[in-house]
Amino acid sequence: MSYREPAWLTRRSAISLLGLGMGLCISRVLAQDSGSSGDDIDSLQPGQFTWHPERAPKGPVAIIVSIPKQRVFVYRNGILIGVSTCSTGKPGHSTPAGVFTILEKAKTHTSVKYGEPMPDMERLTWKGIALHVGDLPGYPDSHGCVHLPSEFADDLYAITQVGTPVIIAGGHTDPASVADPGPILGTAAKEEMESEVGQAMFSPSSPDAVTSILVSRADKKIYVLQNADIVAEGEANIANPSQPLGSNVFVWRAGDAKGSAWEAMGFHADPALATTPNADVLQRIDGAPGVMDAVRARIKPGTVLITTDLPATPDTRSGGNLVVMDSPRK
Repeated sequence: MSYREPAWLTRRSAISLLGLGMGLCISRVLAQDSGSSGDDIDSLQPGQFTWHPERAPKGPVAIIVSIPKQRVFVYRNGILIGVSTCSTGKPGHSTPAGVFTILEKAKTHTSVKYGEPMPDMERLTWKGIALHVGDLPGYPDSHGCVHLPSEFADDLYAITQVGTPVIIAGGHTDPASVADPGPILGTAAKEEMESEVGQAMFSPSSPDAVTSILVSRADKKIYVLQNADIVAEGEANIANPSQPLGSNVFVWRAGDAKGSAWEAMGFHADPALATTPNADVLQRIDGAPGVMDAVRARIKPGTVLITTDLPATPDTRSGGNLVVMDSPRK
């Protein structure tokens, strides 16, 4: 059963992308934003969800999955438009935490390994992790995928595309707005991007293209992905290279009443190890001219910048099973 108008959600104001507390802090953030009890999210029963696409009819989409809360949050153009119950991986088949992009979509799909149907499949790794319609018993019960209610999965499938970012986390920091563009964007590029001409110049060839930038301190490299394909890579010049960057997500916001800024969040599989991102992280990152040109040619509102101290190998993992970005299939 689904419902669409719970009291807490109808009173919520628009908040910025990635702007909710997940894990242990999610109830507190929702209570602050809506004036309601944090129990509202916990009151959703298995299979229930909310969906309000009219709150943001267009714009970049980002998806956040809370493993501790067994909830999925959908943002479009920085505004929360949907919340759903879900079921993640059961013991022995844990769902990996981290930042992904949607690699492939299929309305009808069958699991090669288990022979089970996976309607509205949105692939996150080539090893089989995906968002899709599935059983929702009210606790982690999947083989590693994120199970969703059928109607919600249908709605979600209609607004995502290859390259849409999906963040799966055990914990993360409160969101922060970082106005400093950092060398990765540059003040001159920021000013030009905010102009009417700049908006066209800095948009990729396809208006729907999704751009992600991955900075790996271990590799000393910057990777530029468009619609989940690596389109450029080059040397990263990182100040104080022995100092961790942390696992962070920055989403570029421009051209609205709030002005231009990065919306930032630190994440980690272990809630205690999530770091708080700030302008200092961005100021430490620069790159070789070729890759920086590729970044500035594709960046637009909704672009995601990810920093990590891990190497950017396929299915990168730490001891805590943290996936940074799955590589496109070769």
